[in-house]
Amino acid sequence: MSSKGKRLSPKTGAAEVVKGFDAEKLSAPFVLRCGALMIDYILVLLIPVLSLLLGRFLQYDGAKLLNSEVNNTGWLITILLCVTNFIIFPIFSGQTIGKMLTGLRIVKMDGSAPGVGTILLRHLFGYPLTLFSAMIGFLLALANKNGRALHDYVASTMVVYGSQKRKVKTTVRKRKKQKVKKAKAGESLA
Repeated sequence: MSSKGKRLSPKTGAAEVVKGFDAEKLSAPFVLRCGALMIDYILVLLIPVLSLLLGRFLQYDGAKLLNSEVNNTGWLITILLCVTNFIIFPIFSGQTIGKMLTGLRIVKMDGSAPGVGTILLRHLFGYPLTLFSAMIGFLLALANKNGRALHDYVASTMVVYGSQKRKVKTTVRKRKKQKVKKAKAGESLA
């Protein structure tokens, strides 16, 4: 299943081509995906737990502890961390913090980087669907050769392990700039 994926690079405007992408060879192992998910889960739960412990240290008790500024601040930070980790980071890099630490990346089925709509569909619709299926949607990754979970099927994505070989085509404008630089370099030598 080798294919080429094309996408315009946001920085240069050049077409990005993934050469020799093979979904079966690069699919992430299930155990590694579980490890990345555990890292994300621990990070998300760490902030509220630490804020409750800090509240107890400051002598808050019962309802006073739950309504304290320390606890409310902890939950606000947790919500911001969730939005950043599960929406913003994947939009820009295709990775959550857990995926960054384990070397995993979210890609489209052709190997190209997913867009904003794809990530939003995967995380805001696909993840809840996976959760509501009592995590059976996640175990689906064990049953298929590409290691795709239910949220991957919803958004036509997959999680890969390893680096992608990319070749960026240069645009006409870039070639002209290179010729101008060479010409100027030739003039300065003369």
